[in-house]
Amino acid sequence: MRIRAAVQENRLRDPSRVPASAYQAFLAVSPIWLFEDEGGIRGFAAADPRDGSIWALFTDPAAEGRGVGKALLSYALNDLKQAGWEQAHLSTDCGTRADRFYRAQGWAPTGLTEGGEQGFVRAL
Repeated sequence: MRIRAAVQENRLRDPSRVPASAYQAFLAVSPIWLFEDEGGIRGFAAADPRDGSIWALFTDPAAEGRGVGKALLSYALNDLKQAGWEQAHLSTDCGTRADRFYRAQGWAPTGLTEGGEQGFVRAL
């Protein structure tokens, strides 16, 4: 939750929408992958095997640009593949570093979601 609250883009506008209990409940359906180094936990990622989405991918701002997100994303995508999905999807704020990151990782834009975020898909 510290990392999720620290991000500079794609900020959680209403933290009450994703309380600690949401993370705990999510663990019942999927692992949450952590990236840890000598400085502590630097990022986390999770895929939702119920709908084929990337539920979360966040990096500590102090560790951005070090490959943390790319490493974590591969684990989350593998979880979806193991669950039988042939395609993954997600959404993020338009024009952000996350938007550029997903495009660079081979994700295809699908247009805006109802909430105004950029949707993406990627074959697994």
